[in-house]
Amino acid sequence: MMNRITGRSAFLALLKDEGITHLFGNPGTTELPIMHALKDHPDLTYVMAMQESLVVAIADGYSRASGKLVACNVHVAPGLGNAMGSLFNASFTGTPMILTAGQQEQGHGLMEPVLYGPLVQMAEPLVKWAVEVTRLEDLPRIVRRAAKIATTPPTGPVFISLPGDILNAEAGIELGRSTRVDTRVKPSDEALQALVARILKAERPVIITGDEIVKSDALREAAQLAETLGAPAYQCSTPYGAHFLSDSPCFMGALSRLQKQVREVLSPYDLMIVLGADPLRMSVYSEVDPLPDGLGIVQVGLVDWDLAKNYGAEIALKADVKETLRALIPALRAAGGGALETRARQGVAALAPKNWTAKRKGVIEQISKASNKSPIDPDWLALQMVEAMPDNAILVDEGLTSSRQILALRPHRDRYGYHALASGGIGWGLPASVGVSLANPNRPVVCYSGDGSSMYSIQSLWTAANHKLPLTFVIVNNGGYRIIKQRLLAFHGDDHYVGMDFIDPPVDFTGVAKSLGLEATRVTDPGQLKSVLSSAISRPGTKLIEVVVSNSVN
Repeated sequence: MMNRITGRSAFLALLKDEGITHLFGNPGTTELPIMHALKDHPDLTYVMAMQESLVVAIADGYSRASGKLVACNVHVAPGLGNAMGSLFNASFTGTPMILTAGQQEQGHGLMEPVLYGPLVQMAEPLVKWAVEVTRLEDLPRIVRRAAKIATTPPTGPVFISLPGDILNAEAGIELGRSTRVDTRVKPSDEALQALVARILKAERPVIITGDEIVKSDALREAAQLAETLGAPAYQCSTPYGAHFLSDSPCFMGALSRLQKQVREVLSPYDLMIVLGADPLRMSVYSEVDPLPDGLGIVQVGLVDWDLAKNYGAEIALKADVKETLRALIPALRAAGGGALETRARQGVAALAPKNWTAKRKGVIEQISKASNKSPIDPDWLALQMVEAMPDNAILVDEGLTSSRQILALRPHRDRYGYHALASGGIGWGLPASVGVSLANPNRPVVCYSGDGSSMYSIQSLWTAANHKLPLTFVIVNNGGYRIIKQRLLAFHGDDHYVGMDFIDPPVDFTGVAKSLGLEATRVTDPGQLKSVLSSAISRPGTKLIEVVVSNSVN
């Protein structure tokens, strides 16, 4: 005889067996069965956030900073609706996530009670799979399948609707076992040799890297490829993670999302080697195409949607980036011989005066000219923050216009050391940093956020304080939506900024932070930045530093 178990307890037991250690949530009436069952699972940490969009963003940050499957539970239809913006972000970055929502009891839902909605249909556009449990006996199979689908590349969120009668029912059911699909595949010998031949044929190759470098843990291998070829390497135009080792002599920085500028950067090259990326994702329309005429493309990655999505590739390999590079680099060295070694030495030497390290020195010199400006220059703030952060600190970046020099200043040293807004849906940074810190309790975390972005999710400060995280929030206060002002001026020649300021009355971020349980400080003197930032980052506990910067549009 199988032991009898309630659906609510079986659900939590299944999550734990799938590797879940934290359940991120915001409880509502339809989630009460799960809250009731938590007392029987004390080893599962419940992380409460004060709105459903924050729940999903915190879980997203936890996964991005750990590479692990995460689970979050939100309230019925309005709660899922609240979560949709953050679910869009998680879908964009392929975050392996099991999102669940409580649903009214079967039969009662047919009567369309208050808060009822078609949860599966609501979630489907943004997830890999969406399903509602209709029999308790199916719950183990559904959770096991959801975990497998979420973690199998292309990874991404899945959704499960949990009716109350299923959670409260009791039966003797078999919980099954966890499965992970091993996708660390490399190309066939024939495909690998074709790739070697095409790369060696190129006279001026360039490497573009993306998020699969992080997911496959291929930072070291990507740098080795660049140095083996003596080829420059750029992060793709959506550089939201540590996609290349900054200290590599071949690293040139990140591509912008300006088509004309990207076309000029790529025009000297005759082959683009794309590693785990959608290489040329742009933002605003332009008549200029970012890909120069005649530039060939070879591409490797497990996200098959990104392979030759917008531009045809001569060779497109659905394969794990790390495993492919492990095979490709020795094959290139063997086939290229002494000629390749000589070319690589010459290429690396030619890059030295203009690589990331060399450009960083110039950026610092330029920024330092504004060290005494008042109000504070946002680039000076960025430099002081970077210099105040220890090497093992993690940066979560949603500074937008105030972050324009961050990638030029802070080196990527490990795959989980940098996380930035990916999809463009602002308000992600504050709650994501809470998840990042929960996933890395032994590393200091700094969240660098614009004032406008922070107000989308300010109540996430409470969750950070509640868990006493080693997390420092730096809010850049320029009193408005600077990026929208810049674009109105640039695209329309209009400097009449309607609805883009919040200075009457001004927002008191220090006061808000204190009301939510944080130590908070306001800085207006550029000379105090380094000492205030260093002190906050080095001490335990959660802090907020509000920095008042220039509100000039350019």
